[in-house]
Amino acid sequence: MKALKFIFAGLVTCSSLSLFSQSALLINNVQIFNGKDEKTITGNVLIVNNLIQKISTTSIATDKTSNTKIIDGKGKFLMPGLIDVHMHMILASSTLTQMQTGEIGAAFIRAGQEAGNVLLRGFTSVRDFGGPSFGLKQTIDAGVISGPRIWPSGPMISQTSGHGDFRNINQRPVSLGGALDHSEVIDACLIADGKDAVLVAVRETLKRGASHIKLTAGGGISSVYDPIDVSQYTEEEIHAAVEAAADWGTYVTVHAFTSRAVNKAIAAGVKCIEHGQLLDEATVKLMGEKKVWLSIQALDTAGRPDFSAEQKQQRRDVANGADAVIKLAKKYNVKMAWGTDVFFNPPVNKDQNTYIAKMGNWFTPFEVLKLITSDNAQLLALSGNRSPYREGKLGVIEEGAYADVLLVDGNPLKDIKVMVDYNKNFMLIIKDGVIYKNTLK
Repeated sequence: MKALKFIFAGLVTCSSLSLFSQSALLINNVQIFNGKDEKTITGNVLIVNNLIQKISTTSIATDKTSNTKIIDGKGKFLMPGLIDVHMHMILASSTLTQMQTGEIGAAFIRAGQEAGNVLLRGFTSVRDFGGPSFGLKQTIDAGVISGPRIWPSGPMISQTSGHGDFRNINQRPVSLGGALDHSEVIDACLIADGKDAVLVAVRETLKRGASHIKLTAGGGISSVYDPIDVSQYTEEEIHAAVEAAADWGTYVTVHAFTSRAVNKAIAAGVKCIEHGQLLDEATVKLMGEKKVWLSIQALDTAGRPDFSAEQKQQRRDVANGADAVIKLAKKYNVKMAWGTDVFFNPPVNKDQNTYIAKMGNWFTPFEVLKLITSDNAQLLALSGNRSPYREGKLGVIEEGAYADVLLVDGNPLKDIKVMVDYNKNFMLIIKDGVIYKNTLK
């Protein structure tokens, strides 16, 4: 049991979580990075239940009669838990073939196990960006399995022939007498054409617990029948989604690479663009003026093994386009967030943290750390009352914030590559006041 006390992987039972949680936890002697400021302070942090109660550069007194666990941080680097704002928690755990032809129950089991791995990579919060993740979120929140906090979008909403249309070429759409595709049956995608259908799709998705709405506004790489250069949905259709989401106090974000698709989305009132690696300067400038977020990814050029030659070329074009658009976004003060966007390729999931280091090509180590903590948390906050976690702040170490923290062996403010070897360098992982890993002697 001692070996299992602080190292969680895969499935964890409710009873296990209650055994290892503490009513109070004091972490002494750590270099504290608060998620917002470049300078650290040497101090101590008191956690009570699931919130940070006190931060001090002097000793923190504790009630000796209470159930307080005291940890010596040995001068290591304490920082907020990592946030990934573009993940596919269900789709990342299976291949495309497994999702299309396999038993969905097996896919959910794989996703449950991978959720524990995500947490052990230091990601205490993620924004799920398309897929049937509502049940996974509920199971994690209930303490049945370990995993990060999840802001779910539910199924990606797509037009016919859009990025979320995974029907084969011989399947008719429902509107023309066809049956629902398997991707729609399992709630990975939802095809809706026309203003009225989009309104129903958004409202149904919000009813089920979505924290935000994902629309596909342009072509993609993983979808076979919509070239990456095409624009999707009319401005009227996108605006209908925006209005329906606003009625619930949340926002619409769109998958789009090109300027035409993004300009249409901005005109319709969309608050965030995912990807955008093929944008021109005028469009990026407009995003800065309109205060539209850019959720960017530093993708690799290889792509998945199942990609066609055309898809591999599209992947290279998108990956190589990141350099120009990130530089433009910095030039025009576009608010940026960061995510990985890995899915249908389970072997690469373990490399999630390498994408953090890739951002060092454009940002200082401090800027990267701020991006993946407090900046990403600001994007999560756009969900307003649809955010599933509103008791404390996220992405920061401050009094009243959620107790989601990492203790790192090394200083990522000096070398961001410290974040890559999470198995070795992440010595303490705490989410919601519960210790999931502790390798301190």
